[in-house]
Amino acid sequence: MDELFSSALNQSVQRAVSLLKAFDTDASELGVSELARTVGLPKSTVARLLATLEHEGLVERVPHADKYRLGFLLVRLAGRVSHFGDVRAVARPVLARLSEQSQESVHLGVLDGAEVVNVDQIAGPHLIRETNWLGRRTPLHCAANGKAILAFQPEAVIARVLAAPLARVTPLTMTDPRLVRGELAEVRERGYAWTLGEVEEGLNGVAAAIRNGAGEVFAAVSVSGPAYRVPPARIPSLGELVVAAAAEISRRLGSRV
Repeated sequence: MDELFSSALNQSVQRAVSLLKAFDTDASELGVSELARTVGLPKSTVARLLATLEHEGLVERVPHADKYRLGFLLVRLAGRVSHFGDVRAVARPVLARLSEQSQESVHLGVLDGAEVVNVDQIAGPHLIRETNWLGRRTPLHCAANGKAILAFQPEAVIARVLAAPLARVTPLTMTDPRLVRGELAEVRERGYAWTLGEVEEGLNGVAAAIRNGAGEVFAAVSVSGPAYRVPPARIPSLGELVVAAAAEISRRLGSRV
């Protein structure tokens, strides 16, 4: 009986989590029908799960609309993730200055397995800019901040990441392990990475690695913007800015490398 209860409980938790994950898209407000299609569950099941999540503060109804959005409790919980919180607090003023210098959006990404997750963002001043990337995950081989991080990992880590099938996120994503390895060598030589439409078509980015107090690369700072504002000709100057920003954040974290 306990095993049956545990199995049912786990299934309910998994379904609830799948609903929360469904909001990890450009659409921050979703209706019951949209959510049901996304997670592949009956609308009645989704409605019951949403009612529970709303009661617990994990989602909330959008005023004057038959839709839901993530609840404020998630913001409070995210603020208690201490291993991200330290670097966010240290990096914030540097990110703000970098955004002002570059006049583009700036992101702070941290290593998580074979992905980089964006844990902080400062939007650029332009009306036309990329969508919110806060909390978004991308494979290490195709994002500028991912490449900046991967380039300075131990060889065993690099080999493991490149041994797995490399996802083609856009038509421009580099998926040949030999080419990616060659690019990582160039990143180590020049000190920063870039991507041109590899993680999102029409979006270019530049990033540099951040080290912790032990000298290990665990994060990266990046600048990104639409290709017409961040063309290849602008990459070197933005590269200098992100390298300087990454070095300052690393020093603030105690790195001497």
